[in-house]
Amino acid sequence: MEYETPLFFQVMKYASRADGDVIDMVSGNPDWEPPEALRDGLHEYADLEPAAFQYPPSDGLLELREEIAARRGVETEQVVVTNGAGEANYLAMARALERDRGEDVILTDPVYPYYPGKTTMLGGTQQFVATDDEGQLDPADVRAAASDETAAIVVNSPNNPTGAVYPAETVRELVAIAEEYDALLISDEVYDHFDLSGEFASALSVDSEHRIVTNAFSKSLAITGFRVGYAIFPPEFVENARSRHMLVNVAGSRPSQYAVLNALRETDPDYYERNRELLRERVDAFTDALEEAGAEYTTPKGAFYVMARFEGYPGTLENVFELIDEAGVAGMPGEAFGDSRTEWLRFALVTPRVEEAAERLATRFV
Repeated sequence: MEYETPLFFQVMKYASRADGDVIDMVSGNPDWEPPEALRDGLHEYADLEPAAFQYPPSDGLLELREEIAARRGVETEQVVVTNGAGEANYLAMARALERDRGEDVILTDPVYPYYPGKTTMLGGTQQFVATDDEGQLDPADVRAAASDETAAIVVNSPNNPTGAVYPAETVRELVAIAEEYDALLISDEVYDHFDLSGEFASALSVDSEHRIVTNAFSKSLAITGFRVGYAIFPPEFVENARSRHMLVNVAGSRPSQYAVLNALRETDPDYYERNRELLRERVDAFTDALEEAGAEYTTPKGAFYVMARFEGYPGTLENVFELIDEAGVAGMPGEAFGDSRTEWLRFALVTPRVEEAAERLATRFV
């Protein structure tokens, strides 16, 4: 089986070799500080007894799983701590496909590229449902695409790359469709702390045995390098997921989990609100500059990405390379996210140089 290397790596590799200064707007690595309590947890961990430097429980530190369960209103036994949201999604999709209820995985278009890649790796078949211009997903379109061969419906809200936030009604309908076809709704909620609209609804708000919720602390605590995520499974699916997690990883990182637990317990809600306010300011600054440049753009309701379209300049990998060379701005080609946004470019607003990047783009296109 051949696996396609995600375009993210090609763009980052090209940007790293470019001559001159390049503003990175490719990856979703937050540039702000993690919580002070997270650093405190790491310092504290360094002085623990030798036993603390050995394997943690495979499914995660019990105290961390208890904290997650309490916050999400589920039983501790439903929580599996994973190596980031990436593994959480992998475990969820694997569980859906190995139920032998079908091989089709319904994905949105545009789509986060790792979902199709995981589908291929797990032997499933992608089936895409287009969203509207604002990235909203119409459940009626999902129902029309669903069949007895549907194993999973994978969604992401707040969404990468569109910034859409699905309202509660959409989430309820998606769960209902999964129930109707004996499929699993897999809801990736890694950007839940970056809801800028107040409209976010977790799939956990719907009581069902047909939904799995995945998440991570990579974005919310600004620690993408720590690789601490989790999946919340219906009780009947937990044991299989734990076994697969153990066979693939043995266990996750104990120091990372310890530090995350300390951060969850000690971090004031103001930390998250400050970061949301910072993003609101960046969205305004970046889209104002795009407006002056005559570009078409999206205004995200969540997450931290803006998509832009410049007339006569499609979102190809070649054009992304050209922008790196000519404007010193690295974004992502729209073609990386599916067929519906091939005319667009995607920019991550996780750099303090957002306004400078927008000015560079404006100079290039005006």
